[in-house]
Amino acid sequence: MYIVIEGQDGTGKSTQARLLQEYFEKQGKEVVVMDEPDGDLPQAHEIHDLILVQGKEYNLEPMTNVLLFTSARIELWKKIAEPVLKRGGIVVSARNYWSTLAYQGYGEGVSRGRIIRITKDSLPERYYRPDKSCILTVSDKIRLSRQGHRGKATETFEARKDDFQQKVNNAYPKIAKDFNIPTIDASGTIGEVFEKIKQTFNI
Repeated sequence: MYIVIEGQDGTGKSTQARLLQEYFEKQGKEVVVMDEPDGDLPQAHEIHDLILVQGKEYNLEPMTNVLLFTSARIELWKKIAEPVLKRGGIVVSARNYWSTLAYQGYGEGVSRGRIIRITKDSLPERYYRPDKSCILTVSDKIRLSRQGHRGKATETFEARKDDFQQKVNNAYPKIAKDFNIPTIDASGTIGEVFEKIKQTFNI
């Protein structure tokens, strides 16, 4: 089973992905958590740093970001996700290409159709049609508070001005509608949100 948890920065995706990992492992299943775009893979991590970490004056074009994110996904899918799925295991991913639609499409202005075509040309259908998926949502106030607890934003997209963040926020309801993805209010406690995810996924 391939599961995707999506949402803006500060919605708790990685935390919930790891709770799902613990939940399934207690059932004796093989589970891997895949935090896109870097994951636990050196080459993908290097691509992630090239795009996101500030202090490098690359000033990459939005389309370059799309292609680099896609390259990282190919590596993660082929090296980590596919082998686990072929063995009958479970892959839980915090993000997939819907993040690129939100950030590079709605946020940076790249054609959404082009992003979808590049993804479909580069990755198998199993990747872009996950078995279960959801988008976590919170208010701007809660999101910014959670990001503040993590310290000063050091990644390019987190550190951008409010108008960019608002474009990304506005993108997720549109993506949810376009791809028929359930949305989950993630403003409660970690445990409350996890229960909502289990109910939504019927697990």
